[in-house]
Formats: sequence, structure tokens, C-alpha cells
Amino acid sequence: MSTTKLPVPPEFEAASREQRIAFVQELWDRIAQDPEKVPVPDHHKRILDERLEAYRADPDRGRPWPEVREQLLAKLRGS
Repeated sequence: MSTTKLPVPPEFEAASREQRIAFVQELWDRIAQDPEKVPVPDHHKRILDERLEAYRADPDRGRPWPEVREQLLAKLRGS
């Protein structure tokens, strides 16, 4: 994976924060159109392997995603 920086267009620098966020979202949406081509760093793969191994060792230890999601959303609503 290359780490070469691209120049930031001058229009980006002059844009409002909301416009910058919309621009970045548009860029990501274009990249995400082909998710199998988005590289996954090796350290992310190692973390996933570790978590899968932990799950297989003790599958009852975790909680279902809908439960975790609801807890997180409730926390966000309360703050």
C-alpha cells in the first residue's frame, strides 16, 4: 500500500467544514464501490484472527451485535 500524499486541491482548502466532509464522503463512497479492492492492513487481519480465536475458545462470552448496538445508541442518546 502506497503512502504517497496527493496534493490537496485549492478548492478544498477554501471550502467550509461541511463541504469538506461531503467531499471526503464522496471520495470514500467511490472507493467503497469496490470493497474487495480496499486493502486490509496485516495488523487488522491479526486482530480479527485473535478475536475469532477468542470467540472459538469461549463462544458464550460475547454478546449479539443488536444488543451491543442498542447499548451504544442508548449511551449516545443519554449524553
